[in-house]
Amino acid sequence: MKWLRISCLLFAGFAGYTPLSAQQIDSLLNTNKQATKFRPKLLYTIAYNKYTVSSGASYIIPGAAILYGVGSMATRQLKKWNDDTKYELYTEHPHSSFRADNYLQFAPAVCVYGLNAVGIKGKHNIRDRTMIYLISNLILNTTVYSLKHVTHEWRPDNSDHYSFPSGHTAEAFAGAEFLWQEYKDVSPWYGIAGYAAAASTGFLRMYNNKHWLGDIVAGAGIGMASTKLAYWLFPYVQRKLFKTTELNTIVIPTYNNHTAGLALAYHFR
Repeated sequence: MKWLRISCLLFAGFAGYTPLSAQQIDSLLNTNKQATKFRPKLLYTIAYNKYTVSSGASYIIPGAAILYGVGSMATRQLKKWNDDTKYELYTEHPHSSFRADNYLQFAPAVCVYGLNAVGIKGKHNIRDRTMIYLISNLILNTTVYSLKHVTHEWRPDNSDHYSFPSGHTAEAFAGAEFLWQEYKDVSPWYGIAGYAAAASTGFLRMYNNKHWLGDIVAGAGIGMASTKLAYWLFPYVQRKLFKTTELNTIVIPTYNNHTAGLALAYHFR
């Protein structure tokens, strides 16, 4: 039951919202200019400079990865896959550690700043992307270290009981999602390269006998979800820190798949 509670908590925390398209937001905000009396206070940020956060569907993969990782500590078949992976990568052929994972975990995030340094502009400026990266790491580290102290999963090499989830892998995948979000409109290959580096980081953690397969999968999910949430939270944080930013706001009734609700849209100038 402990694992069920943990999985439910994580899955609920990383649930997303389905936003309106940029065209719909612009149209509604233009309409709202003619109805200036209807301007509700800030509650949650939905759009920023025509950038809309990922829909709820984009959290399916991170959520599934986290649930898999949680299940790997309690399910017989998933535990067997953990053991089989360790046997193939380490037990059958013992070897010295290859510590490139300690540095490779930061490679995708470093690329974001490196590309900007050589004149390839991403979605946000240096200040804004740094704020997003810091928010992502705050979410990531809080989640990872809380789970490590709750689960007490022993590492494959029995060095300590802080195996679940993999912090290196979470950091790498958070950086890969960061690189993807900033440069996917320039070229998708930047994001693909970032995810390749993140996957390599996860592989090396298992190759070095420091993590189980479930730890790696969960770490990847937490990393991706942390960055997605950081992009969702950023406009609200930016408005709090830079109060001179002008904001247009509107609340719109929504209806999708037999579900009614309200969408709150913001447009930062």
